[in-house]
Amino acid sequence: MCARTTLSKKTLRDVADELEAEFSEEDALTFRPRFNAAPSEILWILRHGADRRVIAPAVWGYRAKERPLINVRGESVGVGSFREAFASRRCGVVVDGFYEWDKEHRPTWFHRPDGRLIVLGGLYQTVPDGKPRFTILTTRPNRLVAAVHDRMPLVVPSDRIDDWLTDEAPRVVDLIGPAPDGALIAAAVSTRVNSVKNDDPECLLTVERPPEPRQGNLF
Repeated sequence: MCARTTLSKKTLRDVADELEAEFSEEDALTFRPRFNAAPSEILWILRHGADRRVIAPAVWGYRAKERPLINVRGESVGVGSFREAFASRRCGVVVDGFYEWDKEHRPTWFHRPDGRLIVLGGLYQTVPDGKPRFTILTTRPNRLVAAVHDRMPLVVPSDRIDDWLTDEAPRVVDLIGPAPDGALIAAAVSTRVNSVKNDDPECLLTVERPPEPRQGNLF
């Protein structure tokens, strides 16, 4: 499950330039760095416009059966109620990291070793007189994330972003899987992140965490 993300770039132009995307100056005025972004809040999604990528604000929580879905299992989007959205309304959710919690409710921040942006696979829906709404697809974890959680968000490879945004659905099914080992690194961070009220650079401060106790031999 992916329930918190970060996007710590200072301006929307910084984000757009890295992704080679266009944006509106009006949207740029609303942008702020995020260190603990949560469901129901406004994040930023990437779509394909007339001739290039476009980045714009959207609400985290895809409406389905009168309830907002923050995550959808990627393995199920080719069938059932999300089939049409997967065929024609895929998007990228722009972040530079995401949090997962272990069984002791201790958070870990996953991000790229080089600090660059991450595009998560998502689905969006348009809303009359409102901002689009989106959900993040999840998949089985790679070895790094598996040490903390049994699911992870779908990370779209940088060289396949345009495929994800524009190709026919059967041609991008292969992207629904864990990020390659080495694509991300992990940092143990403070439980301060557990409260959505905390959204500042201190959320990313790393902490020392004792190793998991080993099960001793009974015989």
